[in-house]
Amino acid sequence: MELVLWRHAEAEDGLDDLARELTPKGRKQAAKMADWLNERLPVDCRILASPATRAKQTVRALGKPFEIVPAISPGANWKEVLDAAGWPGRDEDCVLLAGHQPSLGEVAAHLLGAEDSLAIRKAAVWWFSSRKRANSSEVILRAVMGPDFL
Repeated sequence: MELVLWRHAEAEDGLDDLARELTPKGRKQAAKMADWLNERLPVDCRILASPATRAKQTVRALGKPFEIVPAISPGANWKEVLDAAGWPGRDEDCVLLAGHQPSLGEVAAHLLGAEDSLAIRKAAVWWFSSRKRANSSEVILRAVMGPDFL
């Protein structure tokens, strides 16, 4: 299974957390990462987004259909996020999650066996794969990419 964690791009400050929108810089970040992702994502990749406006705006840059999933809202824990993705799933599955810190950093830490949450920068993508080997399964970190590298 392929699991792509995509943190929302830079958003404006605001009191209503779910209504915060991307800044002009955030829209550029999302577009850069969407171009990179569109060259690599399998055609049948399932795309899930937090109901927060900034996450939906980030994922819209892909120009593909997506589902809004409340389970990956701000404040979700790593288990809720992985359950929403169906991780580890089948080998042929691909799921992209557009979400938030610290939730995505906790998912990455869990998958990599780290004790503390990892920092995922705004608009960055962390791409994981799982595969079964004999009597065990492996987690592979395939890529980490941020808009500042594109």
